[in-house]
Amino acid sequence: MSATDVERSPIPGVRLGHVSFVWRPRMVLVTLLLAAATFLVFCLSIGIGDFPIGLPQVVATIFGRGEQVDEFVIMDLRMPRAMAGLVVGIALGVSGAITQSIARNPLASPDVLGVTGGASAVAVFLVTVSGGASAAIAGTVGLSAAALAGGLGAGLLVYVLSWRRGIDGLRLILIGISVSAVTQAVTTWLLVSADIRDVARAQAWLVGSLEDRSWDEVRIALWCTLVLMIVVAVVAFQFKPLHFGDDVAAGLGVRYGAVRAVLLLCAVLLAGVAVSAAGPVPFVALVAPQVAMRLVRCPTPPMVASALVGALLLIGSDLVARTALPITLPVGVVTAAIGGPFLVYLLVRANLR
Repeated sequence: MSATDVERSPIPGVRLGHVSFVWRPRMVLVTLLLAAATFLVFCLSIGIGDFPIGLPQVVATIFGRGEQVDEFVIMDLRMPRAMAGLVVGIALGVSGAITQSIARNPLASPDVLGVTGGASAVAVFLVTVSGGASAAIAGTVGLSAAALAGGLGAGLLVYVLSWRRGIDGLRLILIGISVSAVTQAVTTWLLVSADIRDVARAQAWLVGSLEDRSWDEVRIALWCTLVLMIVVAVVAFQFKPLHFGDDVAAGLGVRYGAVRAVLLLCAVLLAGVAVSAAGPVPFVALVAPQVAMRLVRCPTPPMVASALVGALLLIGSDLVARTALPITLPVGVVTAAIGGPFLVYLLVRANLR
């Protein structure tokens, strides 16, 4: 392979010969528009409620110039829920972008890879099995931390079972579906055999909801997401050459096995953080990278745009869940209503190809 062949790349903005990554004008413009739309929906979500607050007052309060009454309503009552939606949406968007890039399949997501299933199974076990070790674990580490551990364990299990001198995208998805099926069966068995009051608590968590979020939960999720995003940003620059095959990446000095392992671990942890903060919100990690890829017109899911689309989708879905009907719906119901048809669209498009 000549130097000229190495430097040419089918992905605009990437020059393999120098391993440099340049943002295209469309990518910058779409990212800025997504950021503005996310901030607008974020402020609208905070302002709409039993005590309506205008958009200018919301913006002024966020920047510390609001009135005392508005500050109490916004910062103490409504901001934790909105921030939870923002953080969880970003985590799911980036997690989906990583898994789809590694698997090279638009259907890959933390839901498919068993992460949310593992987190759900552990959480339901702690909720439905009374007394003994489960109560001690729930009281010591908390339900959210236990769900995070369950998601991490399921993700690592899928990775270990998928490893055969490297990671193949199709094998990763098939094993992830198998692990998801097993965890779903365990969850169903726990729900069938549990007390009806515990089942009601578990079902409320399983749907996915942002209701009754506290600042402590938001801070934990925020700091975990920030740390993982920094790791992803550092490692992602070495991931681009992997789109051209392992041989090209190895020729450029990229340790493709270690890069894939670190990014997949970050994706699992991001999904686990999201599930521990809001429950298994469905389809956000699947839809966000695909929408971002089409908006940016990029051959692979862009990380930043996927994060913003995930946040916009989750905050907007929560706003619809609170205002569309007389009763408040869990946000997972709205995201499922959006993601289900989108999944059908992806399947039909793949069959047509």
